[in-house]
Amino acid sequence: MMDPRTSEIRKIAQSLFAEGKIDLFLGFQQGTLPLRTRPCFIRAREGAGAVDRLIWDSFCANNLAAYLPKYYENQPARPKKRDKPYPRIGIAAKACDLRSIVALTKERQVRRESLVVVGVPCRGMIDTRKVEAAVTAQEILRYEESEGGTLELTTRGAGTLSLPREQVLQDCCLECRYPLPEGADVLVQGEARTPGDGGYGRIREFESKSLEERWEHFRAELSRCIRCNACRQACPTCWCKECFAEHTDLKWIGAGTDPSDKMFFQIIRIFHQAGRCVECDACYRACPMGIDLRLYTKKMVKDVEEVFGFLPVFDAEELPPLATFGEKDGDFFITDPDKEKG
Repeated sequence: MMDPRTSEIRKIAQSLFAEGKIDLFLGFQQGTLPLRTRPCFIRAREGAGAVDRLIWDSFCANNLAAYLPKYYENQPARPKKRDKPYPRIGIAAKACDLRSIVALTKERQVRRESLVVVGVPCRGMIDTRKVEAAVTAQEILRYEESEGGTLELTTRGAGTLSLPREQVLQDCCLECRYPLPEGADVLVQGEARTPGDGGYGRIREFESKSLEERWEHFRAELSRCIRCNACRQACPTCWCKECFAEHTDLKWIGAGTDPSDKMFFQIIRIFHQAGRCVECDACYRACPMGIDLRLYTKKMVKDVEEVFGFLPVFDAEELPPLATFGEKDGDFFITDPDKEKG
């Protein structure tokens, strides 16, 4: 059964093309395997039928904002001159995608005026790892979401299995405080899920451990890192043209999997997300080793909110704390990090 949001997104995309408002539409299409979707890039020249590739379901988890900065790059040799106009792009966006778009706009990596954001109220995305763990080694042949909130799976060997949808949602969706894409140019009809609590309970539990225990947890998690850079590539706000990990002059770290190199890479990458991470879990989903990166990025989110009162949500005018400076800004978090904010 087709999700009603699929047909509405197709109609919106078709209308935007017909009215000449966009050159490209970025959404999702069915993947080659069950429980998978993949990004879909539709260009105006492809014709009206191309929008029929677009779908929307509970597996449209990728943060599509990660693809946008490439469309707005200038020519390095002539940074003030561009041969072609910036493309006009329509994008189907969940709330976390839109939050990333706002962050990229503030950092001048995206031109908001050339985007048409089609906001999709989010009911939460299903975690394929949770589903695959629930069906153990059985091959999943087909799936269908029932209106009653159940995921019906047809497997090879075990017949049909039913899983409660809430049981297999991504943790970031269960905790999400902003499931409605506020400020979208066009809003798809439908209800968003009830906002979550932000998931800070798990962070406080981690903070309650001793420094030695926290370091051992970090060391054990990162011992599985294979330095594939999937986390960096999936993250919408890891847009640096040259990553510090690839500098040759000055060379910060090695390219291998030495424990110190792995930890240093992740420490710097995580700190780069301070005031920028929208908790979309793109890094965690991309990690082939299942490393719990979300614990550390969410720690950054919590610290920035508590110290600076800032969350990267939908306000396009509020500057992130690491991009601005006030004379009354305190420095206790540097000189005395255990001190309570005064």
